[in-house]
Amino acid sequence: MESSVDDETGTELVSGTELNAWRRGFTPQAEIWNGRLAMLGLSVGLSVLLVARLASH
Repeated sequence: MESSVDDETGTELVSGTELNAWRRGFTPQAEIWNGRLAMLGLSVGLSVLLVARLASH
């Protein structure tokens, strides 16, 4: 993989396929997937709560 560096910020630019890779450990890819799955869990939990509240009335 050939990486490039943004001249203004000095950060390494990563391709979309590399960013979405399923990597274990303390990596940026793992943190991205952790956030995605946390938002999915939060959405499912709130949806179940909403449906349960509407069904009880």
